[in-house]
Amino acid sequence: MKYLLSLLFFIVGAGAFAQSDIERFPIFPDCESQAGKALEDCFYNSMYSALKKAYLHPDIVVERSTAALRFEVNEEGKFILITADALQPEIKAAMTSAFSDLPQIQPPTFNGNTTYMQFVLNVPVPLEEGGNFKVYSNSTTNDANKKSKQQHNDSLAFAKANQEYDQIVSDAYEANQLRSDALIPLSYQRYHRYEAAMNRIGNNAHTAVKPYSFNYVDQYFDLEAERESLTKKRSTWLGRKWWNEHFFEVAGKNYWFTIDPGVDLQLGRDVVEEINTYNNTRLVHITGGVGRQITFGASIQESQARFPGWFQREVQRRAPDGGNPGIVPGRGIAEDGGELIFDYPVATGYVNYNPSKYFNLQLGHGQHFIGDGYRSLVLSDNSQPFPYFKVNAKFWKLDYTVLYTSLRDVRSAVTADESFRTKFMTHHYLSWNATKRLNIGLFESVLWQDDNQRGFDFNYVNPVIFYQTVELETGSRGGNALLGATAKYKLTDYVTAYAQLVLDEFSGGSVASGDGSYQNKSGYQLGLKWQNAFKTPGLFLQAEYNRVRPYTYSHNSIVLNYGNSNQALAHPWGANFYEAILIGRYTKNRWYGIAKFIYGERGFDVLSDTDNAFYGGNIYRSEDNRISDNGNELGQGNTTDFYYGHLEAGYLINPASNLKVYAQWIYRNTFPEFNNTVVRDERTSWINFGIRTDIMNWSYDR
Repeated sequence: MKYLLSLLFFIVGAGAFAQSDIERFPIFPDCESQAGKALEDCFYNSMYSALKKAYLHPDIVVERSTAALRFEVNEEGKFILITADALQPEIKAAMTSAFSDLPQIQPPTFNGNTTYMQFVLNVPVPLEEGGNFKVYSNSTTNDANKKSKQQHNDSLAFAKANQEYDQIVSDAYEANQLRSDALIPLSYQRYHRYEAAMNRIGNNAHTAVKPYSFNYVDQYFDLEAERESLTKKRSTWLGRKWWNEHFFEVAGKNYWFTIDPGVDLQLGRDVVEEINTYNNTRLVHITGGVGRQITFGASIQESQARFPGWFQREVQRRAPDGGNPGIVPGRGIAEDGGELIFDYPVATGYVNYNPSKYFNLQLGHGQHFIGDGYRSLVLSDNSQPFPYFKVNAKFWKLDYTVLYTSLRDVRSAVTADESFRTKFMTHHYLSWNATKRLNIGLFESVLWQDDNQRGFDFNYVNPVIFYQTVELETGSRGGNALLGATAKYKLTDYVTAYAQLVLDEFSGGSVASGDGSYQNKSGYQLGLKWQNAFKTPGLFLQAEYNRVRPYTYSHNSIVLNYGNSNQALAHPWGANFYEAILIGRYTKNRWYGIAKFIYGERGFDVLSDTDNAFYGGNIYRSEDNRISDNGNELGQGNTTDFYYGHLEAGYLINPASNLKVYAQWIYRNTFPEFNNTVVRDERTSWINFGIRTDIMNWSYDR
């Protein structure tokens, strides 16, 4: 990660050094013909004249004095007063009033684009005809004037310091989060509310890369109006905090932050295996912003849980080296709490920086999702959070994302010096709105291991490069590259079709001959979403089909598979399967309901005394142990039928923190040809009730 930090500082630093050569001062009408230093001098002279015209000196103040102003000219060319200080409160009030009467002018520009510019001025009062003021950073005076100015500034600073604490503004929070670049936590139930607005024909939204920021969604979906429509009238502090607001809301000039304590408390019963289940999560979720360009967020969770039988076995099968009993999918390594209780912490966080309106830089530890479907064959939040550095550029009809990550292989076979094996991944995704209806996306990613003291390979830092070529140059067994494409077509404002194609390896000749070569490692997704179905507001229907051939995402060097900490980075089933998904969601005010059905066929390994071959489903096995070079078919091996049903109803208690109460019923059946340690003939009926702060998805359909 030290290399990623160096890259971030380099980019930010380069922008800072370049700024002085390409920025242009705001322009008063009388200064339109000026440029460079002449424009700067003209701005200050015109500013003095405009301020003199608007300023009315208080009669009660007879001696000459000075006012210190800090202000900005914003992107619209409006003067915005930040602070005004003077020894006499009457002068401060008069200067504040005069400032509100300043005219709107042409805004400053940076590299040809409108921006804002801040100023600090020392204004002598009363203002005189033909006079001027001194700019702190550019003024030159004789020693006597410098001494007088310093004495005056010291007096101002002393007076201001004595009032500093009382003047701190912290109660000016007005839904700042909804207009910021803070990230919206990944939640199926939250994100589907934005579908119709972001998929309208003719808009230029790019919807594949998640999580979204509040500000990005707000361009297409009125978040403040939605929040207002969900607000309950409560006058007491406790009533407002429970039903409507963040627990802590702090905001002042150029800063804001919110803090929400939260829970994920569940009680349930696995009826078939007669297991009483529960989850006890306590968490804190923080978001905030400093100035116009920096936002941040973090969450800390501490949990203990006893899961239903099939999910408990999923946790245990992913046990890492070192003695811990398992890994909770999508969460992380779990410690032994006794009696099949898992104790698992989760921590996420990020810092977001916008150097301009077109670029965004983000450094964090979290989850990502790329695609328009319920599943993703490209990158999903199935894996636990991982460190990353993300660069995003949006301009014209394009949205380009580069993701640099650090991942882990936690198997005992690769652990060294009691440390897990490190591998890295770089991912490119280019989204293009080809027409007002059609979106096309292209992606490539490469994984490589930290061998031969290779560390983070700077061959993969280049944000515009074809990784297949670099992989060959650095050794094909030292890296694993994937290529693919996505597409989305807006049939109407409410109906959207989408697709994904993933190519791990590809042999055109084998495809043409149909010989079932193991080298044809590929997968595809087809889906359809219908918002406001049957003209019913709030009703969302979705149908999706996913198909992934054997051996996709695996590698002859297991470390280089498309996985992180014994979890798949894309589809939770790995490979060698097909599935059909039907989902219905209904939302009305704070109430919601979910119905989901999945049918699939999966090919597991037989894992018997006479057959331990790799059939292509478990991405954590080497393809060197494949059952055959040719003749490979989907669902081969221990063919297993999979059925999954999910019904849920709930109520959103607090739309600010996303706290909800719910009840759910899950039915799950698997029918393998052979029972073994990985899969068996089993039926599950799980009833579960809970109250949770919904900031991470639970994926039980695995």
